[in-house]
Amino acid sequence: MKILRLPVILILAVLISVSCNNANHKQNAGNEEKQKQEEPLKIPPYNSDSAYSFVKAQVDFGPRVNNTAAHEKCAVYLTKKLKQYCQDVTIQKGQVKAFNGTMLNFKNLIASYNPGTNNRIFLCSHWDSRPFADHDPDVKKHNTPIDGANDGASGVGVLLEIARQLSLSKPAIGVDIIFLDAEDYGPPEDQKRNEDTTDWWGLGSQFWAKTPHKTNYFARYGILLDMVGAPHATFLEEKFSLQYAPAVVRNVWNIAGKLGYSDYFPYEEGGYITDDHLYINRSLNIPTIDIIHLIKNSNTEESGFYPYWHTTSDDMKSIDKTTLEVVGKTLMAVIASEK
Repeated sequence: MKILRLPVILILAVLISVSCNNANHKQNAGNEEKQKQEEPLKIPPYNSDSAYSFVKAQVDFGPRVNNTAAHEKCAVYLTKKLKQYCQDVTIQKGQVKAFNGTMLNFKNLIASYNPGTNNRIFLCSHWDSRPFADHDPDVKKHNTPIDGANDGASGVGVLLEIARQLSLSKPAIGVDIIFLDAEDYGPPEDQKRNEDTTDWWGLGSQFWAKTPHKTNYFARYGILLDMVGAPHATFLEEKFSLQYAPAVVRNVWNIAGKLGYSDYFPYEEGGYITDDHLYINRSLNIPTIDIIHLIKNSNTEESGFYPYWHTTSDDMKSIDKTTLEVVGKTLMAVIASEK
């Protein structure tokens, strides 16, 4: 180890100088933080009744499993709604291979506001629903497709209402609203193949992340919604989000707190969740977070999903308008805070 030795008088001078500089820095930082805190938070309009109706419209088609009539009908509905609220809509379609070899027809739907600017963010959610209720208490139902009211439709419902609001009051920045497909067709819990390490989840997001809908696509950051409609939901700080986009997590959670939603957005860490945002972070290198309902286990440091996850009880009875409002207003305030 090399030690730099300095005369005592020089050391004292350096310490005094550093102390003064630190004091000035802290004062300036404090003034800047105070100015930020004093800036009024914009709260744009958002209608939770409208968001709820969008959730219900999807569920009314039945389970939105790839390669089914319900899936195709819902795709038509979502495309029509996006085109109603946005002039620039892209349909990215193709086929992806599922864990069991089935080729899944998929459609990623993208609505772009202010498409000409790179000063943009994106909001996304998956719109398909799971073909297996593999966590249902009734083992006989494990091969039953689920409605996916919370797991899929809730996030899309919130984003459709945001799309509607953005059509009425244009955002100052570019915003892409993306509905990702083929997210929930992973291997059933009863049939997991331990030797197979292929990522069978988030197939639509993997496709989009590797081949975006526009050449050289860029966004400053992204926000994924997943399971955002259950009563009294808690959105813990998901750890991949903290790893790839800590500043985005901090900003969103701070805005939620200013709106009075700290009970929904507590400053508590959840677990690592393999979700659409992971593939976007890895392939596109766009800092992307996951707002997802996680429940802290009181006996361990682990967190889990809401009780009806991947069960036949994930229906409209599990959807709460207040939660839809909390998430929707938070995102509308995030958009409004951007310059």
